[in-house]
Amino acid sequence: HATNGRHGSKHVELLQSEKRLVMIHLYHGSTVNIKQIDLRKSRPNKDFGRGFYLSADRDQAWRMGEFKALTEGGNPVMNEYVFDETILSSDELRILTFAGYSRQWAEFIFLNRNNKTDEPAHTYDIVYGPIANDRVGVQIGKYEAGDITLDQFLNNLKYMKGVTFQYFFGTKRAISKLQKV
Repeated sequence: HATNGRHGSKHVELLQSEKRLVMIHLYHGSTVNIKQIDLRKSRPNKDFGRGFYLSADRDQAWRMGEFKALTEGGNPVMNEYVFDETILSSDELRILTFAGYSRQWAEFIFLNRNNKTDEPAHTYDIVYGPIANDRVGVQIGKYEAGDITLDQFLNNLKYMKGVTFQYFFGTKRAISKLQKV
């Protein structure tokens, strides 16, 4: 049965204006309880550049907090946030997604890890993709020297414990989408 008139139009407008939220929990392991995210405190030359990194895998984030405590002192602290995952498929922010390990992912890791300037190597607000293994620096040296091919570089970057994904938030606009729990 077809609907005519104002009621039909209004109903369509309401459906179009409704926004479906898909809130996911993301975790950041550290040695401090982060009250406010300050991107200036982020280290340069990480997988996706200088930014705030999170994981949907609570255990992986906790291990990162334990590693920081071991190397820098202090005790591990879990920082938990909620994020509307529908933003990743919207046009609201500049998003780059790597579904898995690929040549493009390896080239992007190389670009960011090898960035010798203070300027970001890219303009994405959020990047989502696999974590590279802990020995990236060694692999970059081998790749730069021509000792290994891009395919070997890619294979050597794969995380030893299987594919684990990370979320990179690299701008204030992206950070504003995170809500601390």
